[in-house]
Amino acid sequence: MVTGTLPVVCYAAGMTGYLNARGIRIFDYPEFAKTLREGVRERAAALAAEAGVTIEHVGKPHIRKEDVVARVLEQRGDHPGLVHVISAMEACNAYKPWHDKRTHKTFIRRDSGKCLHYYFYFQDAKFGLVYLCVPTWAPFRLQFYCNGHSWLARKLTAKGIGYTMADNAFVHIDDWGRAQQLANTLSPDQLPHALDRYAKLCCPVSDMFEQSYHWSLMQVKYDTDLVLRSTATLAPLYAQLVRQSVLNVKAEQIATFLGRQITLLLAQEIGSRFSTRSRAPASSAASANARSRCMTSMASCCASRPPPTTCPSSSTTERWNIARVRRAGNWHRSRSRSTA
Repeated sequence: MVTGTLPVVCYAAGMTGYLNARGIRIFDYPEFAKTLREGVRERAAALAAEAGVTIEHVGKPHIRKEDVVARVLEQRGDHPGLVHVISAMEACNAYKPWHDKRTHKTFIRRDSGKCLHYYFYFQDAKFGLVYLCVPTWAPFRLQFYCNGHSWLARKLTAKGIGYTMADNAFVHIDDWGRAQQLANTLSPDQLPHALDRYAKLCCPVSDMFEQSYHWSLMQVKYDTDLVLRSTATLAPLYAQLVRQSVLNVKAEQIATFLGRQITLLLAQEIGSRFSTRSRAPASSAASANARSRCMTSMASCCASRPPPTTCPSSSTTERWNIARVRRAGNWHRSRSRSTA
């Protein structure tokens, strides 16, 4: 994950200086920002129309953008170019004009809110599927994403090395050693040219501010993939891996992995329980069935209860069973009198 910032206006004091240098009143900032916002929207509409795609708005949090793009790729294919454009209302940094009554100074102050974001998904000839996220509010902090596995897959294809992927994982590569050598050549130095190209294409505000974006690595993930040659090797390890994950992984970590937040109300309902149940031996179960078949008396059947270790009975159930036993006993006695 790479972020892009405009060095001069990426902080409130910088935006204040920019407006003052160009003779723009501080409280005219909302109108100035509106012009920039419309420029981003027009560029998104123009790129979508040129590529023959429709901007799709995702307004529900449970809809994953990756799933939307995957459905588009199934029909489109993986040839280079713009794949899809998604818009979404998301949180962002913002600015607002402010007058300090104590110092009698007027300046731009940092703020936060929600604005429309555009996600431009591209099939890059070098990096595979990438996206650039462009907000419609200043300071227009960009977010670029690329996947190293997609980059490696294209390298393997170019070298004629066969491979098989399951989602984002390599489950088979014809030449693992050669694949590792190719993976070692991936470097951040290969990114700036592509980043500048996509920023200039999708975000026109850089031209208005007359400055290029500064890029920094926000999140980098290093994977150590272990591929076992047979299921027999994995079998004794699988149960231990599952048990360890159950014991160590918490609900908060799963929510973070899925990109979700746990609200205060939900946090009160979260709980975990781990228990191990042992099955009764087959001989015990068979003898229990044999004993139950020998109980011919209705009173005995009503009075019998399952062992406490299997299903403890409540006091209400006990009273109900005792009542049935008494009724059954009275029924037997009345029947013996009538027979006599």
